[in-house]
Amino acid sequence: MRLLVTGAQGQLGRALATASQRRSLELLGIDLPEHDISDGRAMMALVRQWRPTVIVNCAAFTAVDLAEEREEEARRVNAEAVGHLAAAANEVDALLVQISTDYVFDGTASRPYREQDPCRPLSAYGRTKLAGELAARAARRHLIVRTAWLYGEGQNFVGAIRRQLEGGARMLRVVNDQFGSPTWTVDLAEALLALVRLEAEGVVHAVNDGVTSWHGFACEIVRQLGVDAEVVPVSTAQMPRPARRPPWSVLDTTLLCSLMGKPMPPWQDALARYLAAR
Repeated sequence: MRLLVTGAQGQLGRALATASQRRSLELLGIDLPEHDISDGRAMMALVRQWRPTVIVNCAAFTAVDLAEEREEEARRVNAEAVGHLAAAANEVDALLVQISTDYVFDGTASRPYREQDPCRPLSAYGRTKLAGELAARAARRHLIVRTAWLYGEGQNFVGAIRRQLEGGARMLRVVNDQFGSPTWTVDLAEALLALVRLEAEGVVHAVNDGVTSWHGFACEIVRQLGVDAEVVPVSTAQMPRPARRPPWSVLDTTLLCSLMGKPMPPWQDALARYLAAR
């Protein structure tokens, strides 16, 4: 297996590189500023030269709030560039793995979202990521993996909470009316490689097992760190942001469990392993 990973310096890209190295897989990781996936000619030339069997697109415009005012830029990265990767994948008959998001849904469901449920994004980020899913379908062989609430090596929610605590904060205000599944990039990287080995295609939801709110997530971080701090629940309305977030971001992983024979580890267990590794 020869992997080409875009966004290699991001949280998921780094986790994929580590997981691939453990398996002695050939991997070429690319990222800005040397490689811009929105440059179609450059991507085609690189893919023709490297001839990967799998292209994993971890690159994305992920600044959710900033995307509200820079939607065209977000679309160029999250959608148009995916079209270039799909064309390049077809050139060498590679599998294109497109990483997508829970933000393609509007959060009004009363059960976890299944892969076939209608997508109704609320934000510019969600709209451009959904457009990226559509672009990925141009690849003859494609796997679209929706995930959520990622954290790993880099800037993330867990790190933000930890920095506040280390800075002396003993009262945190965190929203308690948005629900999802915190997902460690290390576990997601393992799931991605497993899905590739299983030759999965189409759309698959992949998150750590279990559901919580951002408030519940923060409470567990504080508990596992053993810090005496209060986490005050607040509503989304009390902490408004430019981009609307889906209140219910829970993804159904029945298909993933069927393919892999087991779910991804519980989010609390993943958090413990992440904190221990840090």
